[in-house]
Amino acid sequence: MIIDVITPFPNLIQGAFQESILKRAQNRGLVKVTLWDLRDFTSDKHHTVDDYPYGGGAGMILKPEPIFLAVKEIRGKHSDTTPDIILMTPQGKTYTQEKARLFSRQEHLIFLCGHYRGVDQRVIDALVTEEISIGDYILSGGELAAAVVIDSVIRLLPDVLNNTDSAEGDSFTCGMLDYPHYTRPEIFQDMPVPDVLLSGHHENIRKWRHEQALENTKKRRPDLLNNNEEAQDSSD
Repeated sequence: MIIDVITPFPNLIQGAFQESILKRAQNRGLVKVTLWDLRDFTSDKHHTVDDYPYGGGAGMILKPEPIFLAVKEIRGKHSDTTPDIILMTPQGKTYTQEKARLFSRQEHLIFLCGHYRGVDQRVIDALVTEEISIGDYILSGGELAAAVVIDSVIRLLPDVLNNTDSAEGDSFTCGMLDYPHYTRPEIFQDMPVPDVLLSGHHENIRKWRHEQALENTKKRRPDLLNNNEEAQDSSD
């Protein structure tokens, strides 16, 4: 998989791709992540990537020229792919685990990190495939949001996780939140591990985990069950 990130502030997220699962996935050749500094595609001595909005108003707008040039450069290097271009913006569709699965099946993704007041609309009209938001709140820019999305996508790629069941059992994957987890010691500060997890009876453990996941979802995110009637009506 190929992932390109266009941003005027690459240092904001560079470290995220040099640790843990993301680093391991790159070292294994499972994904190639490249950060592109938007300022490298400017022509003035100050490397200006933003300007005042036409019509007045507060805030600065990312200029179209550097973004178009960056996308052209990326497409030229990967002429055998047809990338999705994803703009991280609070105006986008709310990101979900299902969208992460869809992105993980793509060959090439380009993430465009919005900044300041926003991006020139002509970029959205001519280049952007999809606008994505990670929640109803405002960040200083799209870099951290892009890192969140990329992390969620990479961990779903085949062979990235040492145990593929880890991704399949994540919260939201089955329409519910996760069940409680325990590890050693068996008793900690007078709090024991539930007996069923020590029983070795796999079917009982499976049923307990399903029941706990259902109960956890009812308490914390009952809205999820509205779209998951099968989980709500069954503990099998």
